[in-house]
Amino acid sequence: MSRLRIFAEDDGSTALATYTSHAEITKALSAVGVRFEQWQATRAIAPGASQDEVIAAYRSDIDRLMRDEGYKTVDVISLTPDHPDRAALRQKFLSEHTHCEDEVRFFVAGSGQFTLHIQGKVYDVLCEQGDLIGVPDGTRHWFDMSESPHFVAIRLFNNPAGWVAEFTGDDIALKFPRMIPALPASSH
Repeated sequence: MSRLRIFAEDDGSTALATYTSHAEITKALSAVGVRFEQWQATRAIAPGASQDEVIAAYRSDIDRLMRDEGYKTVDVISLTPDHPDRAALRQKFLSEHTHCEDEVRFFVAGSGQFTLHIQGKVYDVLCEQGDLIGVPDGTRHWFDMSESPHFVAIRLFNNPAGWVAEFTGDDIALKFPRMIPALPASSH
C-alpha cells in the first residue's frame, strides 16, 4: 500500500500526518509541487519482460509526460534482492541530494521510498506498483530501496546522461526511517 508520512524536519520519530489513499497523497504532494499519479498498463507484462515491452505497456502515459514536460529519454531499471551490488547501489542513493532536472520514477513492480526535504518538513513517500512520482529539480531528497530491493521502474530524463546528483552534505537522512523490505509480489 502506498503511503505518505509527513514529519517536522527536526523529528524523524513522530509523523505529523500519515496518508494511505492515493487522492490524499496526491493532494498533499501537489501542494508542495510534487507529482504523484497512478498508471495502468495497457497490456499484460510478463515477469522478466524486456525494456521495450515494459515501455510499450505504458506508452500513452510516457508520451504524455514527454510531450507536456519535455522529457527526452526513457529507460527501465530493475533490481532484485540477489543483485550482487545491491548494498553499494542502495548506499549511493541514501544521502540527501538534488538534481538539476526532475527525478521521475514509475513503479512497474515492487516498491521504493522517496524522502523529500521541503519547506521545513520531510515527506516520506512509499511508492508501490502503479505509482509515479515526479520530484522537481532542486528538491532535496533521498531514496531507499531497502536491504532487499525489489523493483522495476521506468525513469524519464531531460538529461541524456541520466541520473546525476549533487549531494548536500547534510546528514538529515540518517535521522528518518529507512524502508522496511517488502515481500516480493508474485507477479507484475
